[in-house]
Amino acid sequence: MHHHGYLWVGPKRLPERGARPYGPDGGGVDGVHFDREGIRRPPPATEPAATSPPDVIERYRRAAIEWRTSEVPPIEVALWLTKPATAIRGTWQDPEGAAAWLTEQLALHAARFASEQDREAVRLSLKAAAAADRLARGQDVVYGFYLGRPLFLSLGVVTCSPNRVRAELGCPLGRAGQRAGAWPVAAPSTGV
Repeated sequence: MHHHGYLWVGPKRLPERGARPYGPDGGGVDGVHFDREGIRRPPPATEPAATSPPDVIERYRRAAIEWRTSEVPPIEVALWLTKPATAIRGTWQDPEGAAAWLTEQLALHAARFASEQDREAVRLSLKAAAAADRLARGQDVVYGFYLGRPLFLSLGVVTCSPNRVRAELGCPLGRAGQRAGAWPVAAPSTGV
């Protein structure tokens, strides 16, 4: 068993009506934002039939491409394992290393948390301790914080090989053609 760390920062909500859009279609960089739920769900397992209306085929094609290329956090935490390996910010064979990375990310980003309560040192240390406990039991950990309108930070550590919730999901590093056991050591993040 090992653990993958994920970090995403981006727009949390759609712009207000009449406001200047964040991207070409009004939703973040290249239309990518956390509240665009369709991009956070995998496409249906079955492709539409060739006789389906063209708009159905196009929606499916776009969903499949967005799912494979987007690093927006998935609706279900374990589904990070189906995202591209490039979304991984670090990999650790022991839960202590993963918990240390998560603790470091909390410390690096805390000054930007929109909520004063979320920035409190005691609260951050309790979150770090809870994460270490969950990771030691093979559970996934995910935290989300507003960084100020409209940005949102998603931090997650997902247990891999096997994942307790979705044991059928393979390791994204294995799909990337890396040999087993050749996981990168996480370098300290400079923050976002």
